[in-house]
Amino acid sequence: MTAVASFFARRRAGLRAEAEAEAESTHAAGVETCDTPQLDLDALPEEDVLRLLDLPDPDTLKAGDDFTAFMAKTVPAYLRKRALRKLWRSNPVLACVDGLNDYDDDYLAMARDQGPFQTSYQVGKGLLKHIERIAAQSAPTEEVADAVAPVAEPVEDEVQTPDLPQPVAYAEAETEADAQSDDIPPAPRRMRFAFDEGAA
Repeated sequence: MTAVASFFARRRAGLRAEAEAEAESTHAAGVETCDTPQLDLDALPEEDVLRLLDLPDPDTLKAGDDFTAFMAKTVPAYLRKRALRKLWRSNPVLACVDGLNDYDDDYLAMARDQGPFQTSYQVGKGLLKHIERIAAQSAPTEEVADAVAPVAEPVEDEVQTPDLPQPVAYAEAETEADAQSDDIPPAPRRMRFAFDEGAA
């Protein structure tokens, strides 16, 4: 009778298999790198590096040439940068970031040069253009619209403030409250509990 492997036994076997597969792949990669001699391309002159990697001179490249060969990991960084500079000069569209950087725009200029910020948002109504669009879609046909043409009221820019009551009205209210407070005894300040001793 075969024993059923527990979860932990299966997990340990899976981890061992993964470790063996990883060891084999690193060993195979190590064998491949040993076959190719390691050259320090940064120490060699530029002409020798270009000849060893079979690359053209980056300064002779024109628009439409293939620059992808310079993007390989084996190409030294200084050659890659020269090729990219030549690519950007050959096609100005590639050199333009089109305002993708956050720091390109000066947002403070708008706040300093212009007056108050204008918006179509209205409190309680939301965005005015959205409401106008919905109203235009739900409007009846032109014939009915000519018969009953609702006139849109102009939106007032000024904020209406409520009329402030006169201070005299407050004074009268206070005297009436004082007169009523003399007649009514003050409310107790503490809670009082009554227990029925006979119920226990």
